[in-house]
This record gives sequence, structure tokens and C-alpha cells, in this order.
Amino acid sequence: MPSALARLLDERHEPDYAALHAWSVHDPDAFWRAAWRDCGIVGDPGAAAVVGEGFFGTSFFPHARLNVVDTLLAGPEDAEVLVGLTEDGGRRSLTRGELRRQVAAVAAALVAEGVGPGDRVAAWIPNIPEAAVYALGALAIGAVVSTASPDFGPAALLDRFGQIEPGVLLVADRCSYAGRVVECADRLPDILAGLPSVRAVVVVGTGEDVAGRHRIDVGWDDWLAPHLGAGLDTTALPFDHPGFILFSSGTTGKPKCIVHRAAGVLLKVLSEQVYHLDVGPGDRVFYYTTCGWMMWNWLLCALGTGATVVLYEGSPVHPTPDRLFALAESERLTFLGVSAKFLDSARKTGGRPRDAFDLSSLRTVASTGSPLSPEGFDFVLDAVAPDAHLSSMSGGTDICGCFVIGVPTLPVVRGEIQGAALGMAVDVVDESGQSVAVGTKGDLVCTAPFPSQPLGFWADPDASRYRSAYFDRFPGVWAHGDFIAGTASGGYVIYGRSDATLNANGVRIGTSEIYRVVEQFSEVLEAMAVAEAWESDTRIVLFVVLRRGARLDDGLRDRLRSAIRLQASPRHVPAVIAAAPELPRTKSNKIAELAVTDVVNGRQVRETTSLANPGALDWFRTWVNGSSGSLAAAASWQEAEPRRSPGRSS
Repeated sequence: MPSALARLLDERHEPDYAALHAWSVHDPDAFWRAAWRDCGIVGDPGAAAVVGEGFFGTSFFPHARLNVVDTLLAGPEDAEVLVGLTEDGGRRSLTRGELRRQVAAVAAALVAEGVGPGDRVAAWIPNIPEAAVYALGALAIGAVVSTASPDFGPAALLDRFGQIEPGVLLVADRCSYAGRVVECADRLPDILAGLPSVRAVVVVGTGEDVAGRHRIDVGWDDWLAPHLGAGLDTTALPFDHPGFILFSSGTTGKPKCIVHRAAGVLLKVLSEQVYHLDVGPGDRVFYYTTCGWMMWNWLLCALGTGATVVLYEGSPVHPTPDRLFALAESERLTFLGVSAKFLDSARKTGGRPRDAFDLSSLRTVASTGSPLSPEGFDFVLDAVAPDAHLSSMSGGTDICGCFVIGVPTLPVVRGEIQGAALGMAVDVVDESGQSVAVGTKGDLVCTAPFPSQPLGFWADPDASRYRSAYFDRFPGVWAHGDFIAGTASGGYVIYGRSDATLNANGVRIGTSEIYRVVEQFSEVLEAMAVAEAWESDTRIVLFVVLRRGARLDDGLRDRLRSAIRLQASPRHVPAVIAAAPELPRTKSNKIAELAVTDVVNGRQVRETTSLANPGALDWFRTWVNGSSGSLAAAASWQEAEPRRSPGRSS
């Protein structure tokens, strides 16, 4: 059966994807109406799909009435639709009928707590089925859902939930990661002390029952018990009704509370899953994520395709580094979504997952989180799933979706994202906002509105912070913050974040250009490049994390510099290369380049609660004291390079 994208191409009589994409951008009313139909959105779309002009003057489906839960739970009652797995081998599953009954009970329980349309509810919870059930129950009554994972400590959680003042909080008494059990309930007193708005805490018990420890605690089963058997009566809402609050990583300051319309996220995500990733009934969809990353919301929306959604709680490399490939075999996944970092790490083990596991069910392998290297493409198409569609994709929490993504009707080109997503007016511009030629690097922008454009930021009544975040740099145009170039094949290559872009002698350099070269070395596990102010200019400093037993000596430094010079350019060659014990990462597993840039340049780090391992910055603080400090800090680890001038070190 042809894919939904192929059917749309045929229906429109378009000669190729480029023409179809142009139509989707130039006639957004027709495209988004077709997407509503092809994605099976349940509800009344109203008379028009797009009304008005500009990012602040356009309305999508202004007369629509719908509830996203009706789409997410549509289909046969006896089909398995939700599976929850844990790293210790535990497995639970729900049919659609069972899921509907639990969602109905949650909706009734929330109403009993006084929650209504527009009220905020939150979850500090592992990626377990209860998180999905809770979110669906809240959406069913028009409440606004915000989630975070247990690796957020009290301070980080209060930076987020403290701004939105939720009335009900879902938590787990404990969770496990990499074989280590974390007692979440022990941190509840500090959290509740900073959240006076919370009037009910619902505790999911994975071990001993801790509900009742606080006056407002109740166990999950006890909370639902009075409402089991309730009917699911969803509340019909306007298209612009808020449904999710997501948070920026906070690496440039206090996390932004990004308010998303539920229907806008659903329509945008389903258009990606249906058109670009060919997901539909009978598929089994998995993306490695936590409840603190937008990919959790993205994965939840896959219920609307009729597919089975598979959740996993725990480390992706525990008890063995190939845990996710074993999961793909046991669950007969048709869609496997992981980070580029996971694929590059798997590649460096030298293994061939398809020789160790039966991965023949895979039709799509998706990668996001950071640019997938050309070698990562080779690894997937040779050692994982040669017959699968490899979809590298990129978007963000800001839009809860993708700007650029895979295109199943086009060939996969090594190292490239295949194209702009349908309905997304993507362009690449220079620093003055002018479009650049194919092959020229610039800033990724979007020149026309889209359904998952945020409603705004929480507590930003005049939208000043919202406008500043995306529209101040190029007035009237969404500036996303990615450094990118178009390719001759119609695809894109992302070189890193614009705010982490290096500037060597006036030339902008994407960090991924350096990482691609350096991480080919067997001695190097991962790398981070930052710009350091130096002698009235800037220079590139490269930090590498080495494989156990490897040593950063002058020979390895010379080989690294030579490879960067030959495979990138002389301007990419770092002035200093030093070995660090670990790199700081955000809780969504992205390396925190801006935090290290702050440290290296003697600035206060703007925000640390978003970091999964803030202690990693201590080594960099010692390193920045100078060559003697660097050597002292590295004495128990690796030899650090003295901080010489660029002319003598490269």
C-alpha cells in the first residue's frame, strides 16, 4: 500500500516532493485541511483552516471544536496500544479499551479535585504508563499538562513547576536507572514546600506504599478506585486551547515556560508521523525519551496514528549497551527512535546489532537530539537496518515538532536530513536576514506560521519575552537558533546551535563540523568545542573525553589537528586540546556547550539546574585557572595542554 505521502503526491498531481512542499507552504489552508483529513483528526474543523497573516495575525482552524483525546483513543477496543517496559525486564501493556477506562477514571478524579479547563496539572514521573494515562485524562477535561522526569532535583523542578502553579502533582515513590534505585519520595517535602498551589499529590508506588506520608498524598490505585467505571466524556474545545507547557533547557537563563495548544501539537506531530515517517495502524513505535523531553509528548501523539506506543523507563545501555536493540527485537518494533549520540556510541563499540538481533521488523530508524554524523548513517544502514528508512530530523521544544525531517519518497543521502517538513516555510539566511545559496551556512528560519507555534510563554502578558526569543533577530521571521546549510539534493546539514557557533577570524564554524572529525578517532568517546576570548580575538578550545586506556599526548593532538585541517579546514583547527573526565549535559542528553563557554570565559554560568551532571563543570573551572591549574586538575586523569597562543599551538 502506498504511503500517505505518496498518496498525497498522487492526489495533488505534483511531480516531486519539492513541488509538494512548495504547495504546502504557499497554500497552507489547503495543506492543513488535507493533513486534518489524512491524520484522522476527530472533531469539527470549521469552515477555514488558516485565517490572517503573519506569526501574530494568523489563526489556525478558528472555528474548530475538538478534544485531542478523541483522536488519540480512536480505534478498536481490543488492540494493544500502550506498552511499558523497565530496564529490569518488567513489562505491562494496555489495550485501547483498558486505556480508555483508565483515562476516564483519571478525568473523573481530576474533576473531583476541582480541576477544570485551563487549570495546570503536573507530573514528576518516570516514563511509565501512568504518566500517559494521567496526561490523557487531564487533556480530556481541558486541563494543561506539564511533565518532568525524576532526574530533575527539587531546585530544577521548582524553577519549572513553580512558575505555572499546578493544582495536582503526580509522582512516583521511586525509580531506577542503570540498576540504581532512587527514592523520589524522599525529595517530596522540599518540592511541596516550594509548590503551595498543589492541593493533591498522587503517588505511583513501585515498591512500598508511601502514600499518606504527607497530608495531601494519595496512592494511584486509591485515587482512581472511586471513579473506575466512569464514562469518558471529553470536553470539546477551540483549536487554540492550551494543552501542554514545555520548558526550555534553561542553558541561557531560567527555563522558559512554553505554552502549546494541544490541537496544534497533535496536528503538527501527526503530519510528521503520517506523511514523513509512514506510521499507521499495526505499527509499533518507540522513541527513547524521558518525561522531561519534548519527544515524550511527540511519542504520546503517536497513539493518534493507531499504532502501539512502547515506553521504556531506565538507562538505554543497561544492563548491556545493546539494550535498545534487544528491545526492538522483543517488541517487534517497526519504528525505532534514538538520539544521534546513542547511534554514534553504538557504532564505536564495533558491533553489528543486526547480526546479534532480529531487527527485520524495523521499517524506520529515526534520530534526533543532535546532528547524526555521516558515519552514523553508515552504521545504521549497514549494521542496524539496511532496508529501513533512516530519518534524521530536527526541531525543538519550542515547536514540539520538526522543521526538517525524513521524506520516505526520496533517497537517503549520507549525512543529510532529507527535507523541510510539509507546511514549514524553512529558509537559510545570513546575518542580515537574506537567503543564502545552496551549500552556504546560515541561520535556520521559518518565514510563515505553523499550527504548533507556541501560544506564548507563561506569565508574559505582552508577549515581549516570546517575541524577543524568536522574532527580534529577524523581524517577522521565526529564528530558531540552528546553524544550517541547504544541499544540492534538497536536504539540509545542521552544524550546531547558532548560539554555540564558533567564530574564528570572522568565519562562523558549526561545532558538529569538528565533532564529526574528532569522534572518528577510536581513542575519543565524545568532544566539545567552545570559543574562548583570547588576545583581542577568539580561539577554539577542544575538550575530548577519551576511551579508557587512551592518553592525550602530543602525538594524538597532532593527529587530531591534522585530520581537522584536512577534513574540515585550517580555520577549524583548535588552538588548545585538553582531555576532560566528562562533559556536562542537559537532562535531555545534549552537551551543554554554553555552560562550558561561560566557564572558559570567566563568566557565571547562567543556569545549572537544567544540567544532569552539574558537578562536571568543576573540572572546567579548575582548568580555566591556567596551565598550572589545568595540570593539577588533570593529574589523576589525563595530561592537559598548556593554554598557549593560537599561533604556537596549531
